[in-house]
Amino acid sequence: MRVMKGLLGLLLALPLLASAEEIGQVSTVFKFVGPNDRIVVEAFDDPKVDGVTCYLSRAKTGGVKGGLGLAEDRAEASIACRQVGPIRLKGELKDGDEVFKERTSLVFKTMQVVRFLDKKRNTLVYLVYSDRLIEGSPQNAVTAIPILPWPTAQ
Repeated sequence: MRVMKGLLGLLLALPLLASAEEIGQVSTVFKFVGPNDRIVVEAFDDPKVDGVTCYLSRAKTGGVKGGLGLAEDRAEASIACRQVGPIRLKGELKDGDEVFKERTSLVFKTMQVVRFLDKKRNTLVYLVYSDRLIEGSPQNAVTAIPILPWPTAQ
């Protein structure tokens, strides 16, 4: 019963995470069999903050394992978030809220983006990092967006 409640809670929380749209990719290593290793650029909108889009670039492993979804992607990533419209907060924001999460290995490794609100500077801060069930990676990237009025068309 407890497991069922946990799974139900997880399924209800899934729509609160952003899903990424691929913007483009470049090949970095040619593979004879399977897709090439590449760097992928993806965009996602913050589900709790209207007017903010984040761009994430990260490595995707190719080859046979990568083509089958069995390869482990590297931990490095870069992020740039931008104000793309009027910023409107949808409810209360909690520091460290998970905005985006994607599996980067078959089971134990994920890449995630979390958000912080720097109230003193009126700024949204986004952090991307990779973690593993046993041991995470200290590699990370951060970006910040000051919450400014959005100019209206005249």
